[in-house]
Amino acid sequence: MPTTTELRVRYSETDKMGVVYYANYLVWCEVSRTESIRLQGDSYAEWEEQGVALAVSDAQIRYHRSARYDDLVRIDTYLTEVQSRSVTYEYRMTLAKSGELLVTAATSLIAIAPNGRPIRIPATIRERLATMLEAPPAR
Repeated sequence: MPTTTELRVRYSETDKMGVVYYANYLVWCEVSRTESIRLQGDSYAEWEEQGVALAVSDAQIRYHRSARYDDLVRIDTYLTEVQSRSVTYEYRMTLAKSGELLVTAATSLIAIAPNGRPIRIPATIRERLATMLEAPPAR
C-alpha cells in the first residue's frame, strides 16, 4: 500500500499566475518520501545518526497538469526497489478533490556515509524497507 501525504499549495510555491513552479514538485517528492520513512517506523534523522544518508542519484518527472495556489495535492508514494546500496521511489500526485493527475515521478537514491562515499544500506534498514515494496498503478 502506498503512503499518502497531502499538502496545500502555498503562495510562495507559485509563479505570478498562481501556477506551481515546476521544481517544487521535486521538493514535494522529498517531503512525501521522508513521511513514508517515518510511517514505516523510522525517521530519516535517525538514519543519519546511524551514519546513513540517502542522496538522490536520479530524478525523473512527467508533468500532466499544473497545480495552482490553494489546491490540495495528494501524493501517493511507492517504494519500488530496494538494493544493497540504493532505493527507488515512485510518486503519483493528484488533486485531492477531483483525483486529476498532476505529476508522475521517480527518484533513485544511493546510501552514503558522512564522508560522502557510497555504502551498503544496513541490513536492518533494508529489511524494513523491503516490507514496503509495491508497484504503482499503471499510468
